[in-house]
Parts: sequence; structure tokens; C-alpha cells
Amino acid sequence: QVQLVESGGGSVQAGGSLRLSCAASGYTFSTYSMGWFRQAPGKEREGVAAIRPTGLIQYADSVRGRFTISKDNAKNTLYLQMNSLTPEDTATYYCAADEGVTWRLLLSDREYNYWGQGTQVTVSS
Repeated sequence: QVQLVESGGGSVQAGGSLRLSCAASGYTFSTYSMGWFRQAPGKEREGVAAIRPTGLIQYADSVRGRFTISKDNAKNTLYLQMNSLTPEDTATYYCAADEGVTWRLLLSDREYNYWGQGTQVTVSS
């Protein structure tokens, strides 16, 4: 079965960086769209960045230019490099995967059926 395991979260000061990883198993990694989503307390889950099997990428406006999504098909791992972090980036970050996700809905959490357990990112001012 599909398994997604996130790691790399933690606590940093504003302006700092973190790199999240998502180790995937149970499916053909290179054929699924994958995304990073986050949910802050009291807020809805939002799409942060996502990548299609072809390598096409979308970013939320709030993170464009600061976050970079990438994947290593040989290691079945998805990454999210987060730079210039602000307290507004504080949230639980989840990776998600599914096949057949359209470009228009790449950052929509409703398009993904497979989710990791999440990793906490806390940014202090």
C-alpha cells in the first residue's frame, strides 16, 4: 500500500531554513503527482507546492521565491526546501500523492488520496 513518511520539521527563527523530506513507497513514484500542503491551527489546509510526473511545478503565491519543491525518483523521495521562513509559515506540513491530478487542481488537497502523517514546522520571530 502507499506510504508517505515526512521528516525534517523543527523549530527555527525567522529568516532561517528547513528542508522537508517525504519518503514514498508502495507505488511507482515517478508516475504520481506529489505535493506539499500545510495546516496551521484554526486554518484550512492549503497547498504549498506540487509537482507533476513531468516535472511541472506550481507554488502558492505565499511561498513562491522562498520554497523549492523537488523530487528524486531514484530515492523515491520528495523534498521541500524552505528559505526565508516567517512566523506565518508555522504549520503542520504534509506530503500527498496521487495519480491523474490535473494541472489546474495540482494544489487542491481534494485531488490527493494518499497522505503522510505530517511534520511540524515552527518559526519564531
